[in-house]
Amino acid sequence: MDLVESYREDLRFARKPLTWLLLGALLAALLALPGYADSSWLVKASVICLYAIGIMGQNILIGYTGQISFGQAGFLAIGAYSFAHLKTLGVPFLLALAGAGLAAGLAGVLVGFPSLRLKGPYLAIATLGFGVAVYQIFANWELLSGGRSGLSVPKLQPAFGLSREVYVYYIYLGLLVVSTVVTYNLISSYVGRAFVAIRDSDIAAEVMGVNLTRYKLLAFAISSFYTGVHGGLFAQFLGHLEPQTFNIAESLTLFVAVIVGGLASVEGSILGAVFVILVPTLFSASRWLVPVLYGLTILVILVFQPLGLAGLWIKTRLYFQLWPFR
Repeated sequence: MDLVESYREDLRFARKPLTWLLLGALLAALLALPGYADSSWLVKASVICLYAIGIMGQNILIGYTGQISFGQAGFLAIGAYSFAHLKTLGVPFLLALAGAGLAAGLAGVLVGFPSLRLKGPYLAIATLGFGVAVYQIFANWELLSGGRSGLSVPKLQPAFGLSREVYVYYIYLGLLVVSTVVTYNLISSYVGRAFVAIRDSDIAAEVMGVNLTRYKLLAFAISSFYTGVHGGLFAQFLGHLEPQTFNIAESLTLFVAVIVGGLASVEGSILGAVFVILVPTLFSASRWLVPVLYGLTILVILVFQPLGLAGLWIKTRLYFQLWPFR
């Protein structure tokens, strides 16, 4: 196992040359994906990238800070519709994406304030109520969402002679890489340590000098920002928004991804995104099986592998590192 000898070393993204080599090989394989995958798999890879960003945000809130939320579909809707309106006004793609994240982040702060004194199931119910309220607002306020008929989103125009699928894939992959690096640095900083302290014991964290109000609101804001960016990318990908897209099932899908991928794990967020995207694809002929598989997988994970798929990867890596002295 890696032994951290200094705070500066703990902040490093990768501590060993082999880790850098593996990361470089993985990134090279992802960059080369359009060369050996057809357009349908490129579309699935793009969806995995955008979902991984949103799941990272939820993992910051649930996995690292210990604040359970079932209202992510509401933040997702705010980000998606904010992005759609900004693009309609002619705002450039990246600025519209940042605006979507900021709008969702502001909503996260507003939700966080009344939720400061709530914990566990009470917080989950409060955030669930927020998600339902946002859905009803967008479903009935036609000026904001186009009503139940939906709202069109201008498509992202390809560049550099690339097809639209390849161009969108590279954009989404680049944003995922940036989000991953930012998240790693965040959780390794004093902010991330404050989040973990609150998760483990908010009373002990407060005694140690952690401002609970500030860091809980910050966790809601950062998580909602990620989800807003996810919503903006989702809107760009779909090209047409309908309020029915952002129902409670979407919040549950993100929650399942966090649990299956692994709580408090950046790698787990990506693995969770792969799971929730590929499972419906593999069982497209029997869609009714997907919720059943989600439920059974959560039961198996919680009983036999509480750290999720990321924990399974850690155990496998340690097995080979310690072999034959196991």
